[in-house]
Amino acid sequence: EEKLARDLYLAFYEQFGTPAFRNIAAAEQRHMASVLVLMDRYGLNDPAGNSGPGLFADPELATLYEQLLAQGSASLSEALRVAAAVEEIDILDLQESLARTDKVDISRVYQNLLAGSVNHLRAYSSLWERQTGQEYAAQHLDAGAYEELLGENGRRPGQRRGGRGAGRGR
Repeated sequence: EEKLARDLYLAFYEQFGTPAFRNIAAAEQRHMASVLVLMDRYGLNDPAGNSGPGLFADPELATLYEQLLAQGSASLSEALRVAAAVEEIDILDLQESLARTDKVDISRVYQNLLAGSVNHLRAYSSLWERQTGQEYAAQHLDAGAYEELLGENGRRPGQRRGGRGAGRGR
């Protein structure tokens, strides 16, 4: 999933030139490295391996990547919407994974990945709001969970409605 996010964001950066895609793709690369440390520690094979951008051993991930890429390639606002949806799904998956582990090292990595996904969702939803002039509505998280994770109405404290506050979506 981290590779899917990274590859999508790099493709969107190439298409639209929006720096957030490049910056968050770099963060996804760091997330992949964190997960790889755990995989090595526990003797698991890396399903991403050294596969190139958009290439996945899992046919379901390959299909999902192609669908999301096509959807996001329609416009910058659609790319931001797709990216926010990816982060929402990552948040849900990480919350579920955290509930299933009792290993401290795995929990720590998952907590860090979760915090990153929340920050990425905040950035993408804020950019989407600026791009469209509309308030972002969660696509996979329920509204209450979205507000709880991102603060009142999905914004940092003190940020004005519409994502035009002093923050830079980081």
